[in-house]
Amino acid sequence: MTAKPVGGGLLDPQQLWRSTPDALRKLDPRTLWRNPVMLIVEVGATFTTVLAITDPTVFAWLITIWLWLTVVFANLAEAVAEGRGKAQAASLRKAKQEAMARRLLGWTEGASADQYREEEVAGPQLAQGDIVVVEAGQIIPGDGDVVEGIASVDESAITGESAPVIRESGGDRSAVTGGTKVLSDRIVVRITQKPGESFIDRMIALVEGANRQKTPNEIALNILLAALTIIFLMSVVTLQPLAIFAKNYQGAAPNTEAINADGVTGIVLVSLLVCLIPTTIGALLSAIGIAGMDRLVQRNVLAMSGRAVEAAGDVNTLLLDKTGTITLGNRQASEFLPVDGLTAAQVADAAQLSSLADETPEGRSVVVLAKNEYGLRARDEGLIPHAHFVPFTAQTRMSGVDIDGRKIRKGAAAAVMKWVRDNGGHAAADVGPVVDGISASGGHRWWWPSSSTASPPAPSG
Repeated sequence: MTAKPVGGGLLDPQQLWRSTPDALRKLDPRTLWRNPVMLIVEVGATFTTVLAITDPTVFAWLITIWLWLTVVFANLAEAVAEGRGKAQAASLRKAKQEAMARRLLGWTEGASADQYREEEVAGPQLAQGDIVVVEAGQIIPGDGDVVEGIASVDESAITGESAPVIRESGGDRSAVTGGTKVLSDRIVVRITQKPGESFIDRMIALVEGANRQKTPNEIALNILLAALTIIFLMSVVTLQPLAIFAKNYQGAAPNTEAINADGVTGIVLVSLLVCLIPTTIGALLSAIGIAGMDRLVQRNVLAMSGRAVEAAGDVNTLLLDKTGTITLGNRQASEFLPVDGLTAAQVADAAQLSSLADETPEGRSVVVLAKNEYGLRARDEGLIPHAHFVPFTAQTRMSGVDIDGRKIRKGAAAAVMKWVRDNGGHAAADVGPVVDGISASGGHRWWWPSSSTASPPAPSG
């Protein structure tokens, strides 16, 4: 249920078209009063419209059209920036609504399958106390606690951590979050959230209700724009009496159509005022503040206010509590490291075989890496005779295959080493340093012993 980032620039035609109704609604003076520069432009546009209707000329209508376009463009720039944030929230809401839940009716702990029945409902219809079952590859439909089973869960969509976590009934590892994905096994979850109070709902509220608090720089710039607007407004107002005086003064007869018996025409005065005041800065001021938060939203980062975005501009050192915040959501195999005299090709062959029954992203990446790096085609489980495949589970933390007298296992280093010892084998001496080195560098520790005695695997052809 990972929400796809909402992109698109200011000149995206579809985004402009969707934002036009919002831009027109912002023409309401009760909304526009927060931007005094554009409010004056709107008042001037209304004034020139009246003059153009009473005394229509090409010049009057051109000025009127340009003034209205200026106001609409200013509102459109802000509406586009706000619209992309709303689109991100809509994407989250759509993903939530499309999540389906397998609700269990009459379920009790330890009950057999014939003692309860299952029905499929939409995730938003779940109520507090409902029991749902989630299997490998399915999305957990709501926040809750695991009441039966154990599973490996991918929580990267919520926490940003790429490593799957184990969730099981009882203890302090039973809580699960709606929108996360079960990678293996099967769990039964009791929903603990109330309708509209899930983690996804709170995330949607953050995106839609991001505080448009003005930053100190924006407040200072607003004060400057308001002061300049007042100064230029007073200057333009004085032009009318001066023009009348110049027109009627003895010996002064300016030859211009802009001055008539009543002085300078109103359309010329409004045009001059709009040209003098900082219209462009005022038009884009709100859009600039929102655009900073919008660019973060496109990268799935929530900025609570413009003040936070502005403060982030002064940051030159960023400390993160985990690498999953800035890494790919799914871990992927990148290299095969042979030990005990084996070749990388032999390790790749054994790793691919033992990963055929592993449906997790890591298992699939091992198969792909063996194919791309060593030309080993992915072999279908049904096409390998006399092979017994062992799927990956959260309990064993291993997957593998028993074939031609060999037992090949792949999984967490600690789990595989224990399996080897339990079967009477022992690990090669150089396995420990390799595993510790990978772990220290931030990688994940995988190991492939070929049999219960940890003898070298032979290529299977």
